[in-house]
Amino acid sequence: MEALKKADADDQLSVQVDESGWAWLVHKERLIIWKIGQSPVAKLSLCKELQLPPSDFQWSSSLAAISCLSSSGEAPSLQSLAIMVATSEGSVRYWPNVAHEGSYTETFTDFGGSLCSFLTAVKGGSFILSSSRGQLVRLIPDSSGKIHQHALPQGQGMFSGIGRKVSSLLGILSPGHDAVISSVLWDEERSSFYMLTSLNLNKWEIDDSSERYILSWDINRILKEHITDAIWGSESNYEDIKGGVNIQYMDLQQNRDGLVILAAAWHPGDHPCLVYYTLITVEDKGYQMSDDVVVEVTQYNPSFQSEEEVLCCLVVPDYFSHAAYLYKEDEVFACSTGTGRISLPQEKIIFGVQGDGILGAGSCTSLPIFFTKKSGLITILSRENISVLPEDLEDSLSSSVAGPRSESPAFDATSRLEIVAQEDKTKLLKAAFLQYCRKDIVNAQSMVVELFPSNADLDSDAELDRAVTQISVDLMDDYPASDPRWAESVPEAAGFSNTSLILLHQLEDKTKAHSFFIEFVHQVGVFERLGSFPVRGMPMATRLLLCEHAEKLAAAIVLKNHHSRLPDLVNAAILMALNKRECDIPPSLTPADVFFREVSQIDSIFECLLEEEEQILKDMPVESIEWAQIVVNVNNIIKDMLQAACQYRQSRASLYKTGELPEREPEYIPWTASSGLRTAIIRQHGIILKMVYPQVDSNLRSIVAEQLVALLDCFLDGYVSQLKSVDRPADQERYSSVEMEYVQKRSELLSPLLSLGQYQMAAALAEKYCDFDILVQMCEQTDNQARLQRYMSQFAEQNFSDFLFRWYLEKGKRGKLLSQPIAQHGQLASFLQAHEHLSWLHDINSQDLQKAHRTLQTLANMETRYFAKKKTLLGLSKLAALASDFSEDILQEKIEEISEQERFLLHQETLPEQLLAEKQLNLNDMPVLSAPQLIDMYICDENRRANEYDFKKALDLLEYIDEEEEVDVNDLKLKILCKALRRDGWSSSDGKDDPIEASKDSIFVKILQKLLKEGVQLSEYLPEVKDLLQANELGNLKYNPYFEFVLKANYELYVQGQA
Repeated sequence: MEALKKADADDQLSVQVDESGWAWLVHKERLIIWKIGQSPVAKLSLCKELQLPPSDFQWSSSLAAISCLSSSGEAPSLQSLAIMVATSEGSVRYWPNVAHEGSYTETFTDFGGSLCSFLTAVKGGSFILSSSRGQLVRLIPDSSGKIHQHALPQGQGMFSGIGRKVSSLLGILSPGHDAVISSVLWDEERSSFYMLTSLNLNKWEIDDSSERYILSWDINRILKEHITDAIWGSESNYEDIKGGVNIQYMDLQQNRDGLVILAAAWHPGDHPCLVYYTLITVEDKGYQMSDDVVVEVTQYNPSFQSEEEVLCCLVVPDYFSHAAYLYKEDEVFACSTGTGRISLPQEKIIFGVQGDGILGAGSCTSLPIFFTKKSGLITILSRENISVLPEDLEDSLSSSVAGPRSESPAFDATSRLEIVAQEDKTKLLKAAFLQYCRKDIVNAQSMVVELFPSNADLDSDAELDRAVTQISVDLMDDYPASDPRWAESVPEAAGFSNTSLILLHQLEDKTKAHSFFIEFVHQVGVFERLGSFPVRGMPMATRLLLCEHAEKLAAAIVLKNHHSRLPDLVNAAILMALNKRECDIPPSLTPADVFFREVSQIDSIFECLLEEEEQILKDMPVESIEWAQIVVNVNNIIKDMLQAACQYRQSRASLYKTGELPEREPEYIPWTASSGLRTAIIRQHGIILKMVYPQVDSNLRSIVAEQLVALLDCFLDGYVSQLKSVDRPADQERYSSVEMEYVQKRSELLSPLLSLGQYQMAAALAEKYCDFDILVQMCEQTDNQARLQRYMSQFAEQNFSDFLFRWYLEKGKRGKLLSQPIAQHGQLASFLQAHEHLSWLHDINSQDLQKAHRTLQTLANMETRYFAKKKTLLGLSKLAALASDFSEDILQEKIEEISEQERFLLHQETLPEQLLAEKQLNLNDMPVLSAPQLIDMYICDENRRANEYDFKKALDLLEYIDEEEEVDVNDLKLKILCKALRRDGWSSSDGKDDPIEASKDSIFVKILQKLLKEGVQLSEYLPEVKDLLQANELGNLKYNPYFEFVLKANYELYVQGQA
């Protein structure tokens, strides 16, 4: 404003406003640049004055351009701003960093006598300088600040040449004498640069350092008739008029409907002669302009004064709106491009009073910004509350909420609300939503409070869920009533209507409307009260169902984009889906119109795509290029749709979260994980791996494998969401059942990737979804121990080590289990505590021999199944003790303990071979026998060769019988002696009178002699003779008087003799 005050009345000033929020003013040789919309303090730090190069002509703001180097999230700063300026003669000055005004580089561009008109910032921090005759030069600063320049390529015959010296020097072709440049436009999204001249619209595609000339559109030939016809077409003398009409093309902007050209037309023969300002919208189809041209003749038609007075500029501030603003130095005219169903109000605003005037304009944050001499920066807003919904959605909303009654709904009558039917409640909630969209938030809020009071009962909350869900579905499945082709097919009660004729725009409009609805549900305070609503046969949290609707819109937009690229494939699948749903296709509509209208059914496409794919694979020869390409295409469609949905779900999760999650929200199965979709992915998995993969080359293999990984990622992610929703104590059983299904499916889907050697892809999924079995198999197959160690650290919290050790155990890979690196010894030791049969090996490896001894001894004590194993374990335990660092006395004690056990085992080891053969036993695989069992073995009848040694061993074994065994040792001793006595024949002396002599070779006597030799006190050890003679075990010997005589004689000799 200070610069304005200093300027004289006749000083030329000009201003430019950039979309990035920077504005600059050029006054004489000074350029002032600042950031708009900042606080007064911040403005000072974001404002700079720069000195322009000298010039003999007026300096202009259109010969300055900026390049912002900061990313979108960063705060604006002068350090992140580069600026280039040019004079009309072609002197160029470049500041790589505006903060350092003294640091700049210069160059000169010679257009051979033509003056410079526009300087435009384009890709990669470079600029395009345009001359008044349509010559273009690209200026690319390098890191040192030096500016490289080259001419843009031009079409054959587009310009006829003058200035040969210059054109040979720079390669610039000058246009014909008639072509004068009117405007230039840079489309950042498509990397396209447009130039509008008095004759043509030209287009280039711009890369980082090169350009490609695309087209030249003859506007004079094509548009003149359209414009003339729109203005004078109804005049009776039209044929006479049209030859004398003058048209001037003045400016070029764009919105989502296409390029918008500002033209002025007048017919000097008219009285009065008026200038008709016209906006022409035409869509750029890439390599040609669309044949459909929309001509909007605005209501701005001042009297013709002179050709200079006709000049006018255009601002189209919002890409998604059809609002437009024409401006001259003294006035602004607000209007619309005419591409909407309803034109916006048109109005003229005068500025040229008391020395005021407009110095320049532009747009920022979708608002038109004008710079006036007296007020500085101003914006123009509509007085009316135009709805924020796409186009004029509130129009159809109004018609859908108006009931059959003539009176308006009585929101203040509580009694009326109590009997409002559900359908009416939905209508009234729609009415509240409409108020909200018209920015009447207070009214919207009070309507909702009346409809659904917060202290209401559960039935009311169920009605709320129903109404919210219904409106969300209505938005998603809206009929495009403004599309004339749909006129016959729209039901009378269709709730909403959109105005885009193009399917993609219809879907974008629905997305925008749905996002406003979610905002509305939050703002009016009902979001936190939402419960659940049935979908696909089971309840789902309403908040998540709303998110599902938005996800389906995102997926539908992706499918529509694929529909444009692959019309044959997608149309075939669409037709199949509509046939399955038995949908009629009105003659005025295409199957795609009908299918994309009902977004809620978008997932029906997946199965149909697979059926179409299978049919093509069957019908086409395997060697044809299209054969595998169909699978690549189907993969891309399914993958992109699912990823768009999942990405929306993850990025907007906070929008659909409630402050406090209810304890009992229903199980959540996302639509991307419904049974139909899971089946489709499993089916596609089979098609890819069984049919296609074996037939294609390595390049295609890696493509389809990557696509498969993306599909499986979505598949497994669905299970993870489902598991999270039931991960609570009350649902433990359900959790286990879903987890079992998940683990099984995960293994079935990932294992084939291993067998095909696609290790990286298998690893990516197995790591993300913690499939340790796949990870271990992969490392084993590739013998990658380093990777295994990495996984042990990476998945330490999930007990990967335990899984690995258990896996080695189950697969019998004990060597690998016990040869773990030292870093894993601690984890291995804790794992082996439950596996003592291996832990002693690890203890020996770790030099913990005392622990190894204890473990082996415990194992030996517990071993009852195999005699040989028990004997080995005792031997190893003794070795470990001997090798350990036990003190001498403890070691002696331990060795004695083991030796005692070994002595007991020796009784089993020395069982007669004949007896073992008879009993069909083998020392290597027979169980460990107890003392009573061994005694029975030694004295049994099958031990036919039993002698005094066998019976003596049986007697020795008596000392190994524990008290717990509940065996009477004396009874058993009696039994052993009786069995020994019965082994000999005790018939009358065989002619020998001496009983001692007669029995000296009997087993019983030999046992007595052995006991004496060992120093056993027989009177204490042997039973009384009378007890022995009465024992049932003697059988018939009890009644043999000779036996009694001999037995007593021996007792007298040995027992009493010893005493």
